[in-house]
Amino acid sequence: MKNGNGRGTAVKNGKTSARSRIAPRAAANGETPHAPLESARLPVLKTYKIYIGGKFPRTESGRYYLLKSPSGAALANICKCTRKDFRESVVAARAAQGSWGKRAAYNRGQILYRIAEMLEGRTPQFVAELVQQGASQADAETEVATSIDRCLYYAGWADKYQQVFSCVNPVSSSHFNFSLLEPTGVVSVLTPENSGLLGLISSVIPVITGGNTAIALASTSKPLCAVTFAEVLATSDLPGGVVNILTGERGELLEHFATHMDVNATIYCGDDAKERATIRTKAALNVKRAIIYDRDDWTSGEAQSPYFILDTQEVKTTWHPIGT
Repeated sequence: MKNGNGRGTAVKNGKTSARSRIAPRAAANGETPHAPLESARLPVLKTYKIYIGGKFPRTESGRYYLLKSPSGAALANICKCTRKDFRESVVAARAAQGSWGKRAAYNRGQILYRIAEMLEGRTPQFVAELVQQGASQADAETEVATSIDRCLYYAGWADKYQQVFSCVNPVSSSHFNFSLLEPTGVVSVLTPENSGLLGLISSVIPVITGGNTAIALASTSKPLCAVTFAEVLATSDLPGGVVNILTGERGELLEHFATHMDVNATIYCGDDAKERATIRTKAALNVKRAIIYDRDDWTSGEAQSPYFILDTQEVKTTWHPIGT
């Protein structure tokens, strides 16, 4: 059949075949017929943003690094955060801490339970990301399941740790004397480098269970799940600023996490002796609490405990006169 231009086209079932127009002409000219367009398509790498104040901005520096799988395949573009990103996170965390710390413990537990629900619903995505970053299918499934259970564990403790750790103190005077726990405030967290999801959850969730707010630095080599977890937080009724998640090089940000004067405590996860010494030394500038977790295995039962909540609590003792 010929069209209005006199060029030949093939018609099949009333439809013109584009392939029949191209391939025969290429063959006639001695050329190799083109492969279907789909086979030459390059995947679009996702640029993972950071999470500050309940929003997903890009790093102010405009810098990124290319995350690769253990086999060398490109996975995503990851923001390289700077000191300014950290400062903005501290401002957001401080603004959110007052209202979050005053919430009923039962309500905080409800929100933590909601986080677990949202994690459960996105299990396949988290498993896929862990596998991309080098985990086996079985290990990835175990890590995601344990992460969900860990959120549920601390959701249960949210309205109970006060009863366990608070106390009425005997005194030899006409007073009631009792000690209660209060949140420390803003806590910076350098999460485990070797655990992209479970280590992050195990170090951050106890902090917010006790009414604190957190700024977390994700693993440099396994950051995908941390940023996806931020998407979970954004849809889990958690107020913006309670958890802020940054990505980038630990060496660039470690000192800022320890020296910022409006941060009340710093948690360091790792076993690098030089980094631990830096945290302890720099934290002394405003007498902030320096907490070191050097465990490698975050899957064991010892990696969850109400004592992790206690690590970022202050004890307030009240004297009340009686018999007057």
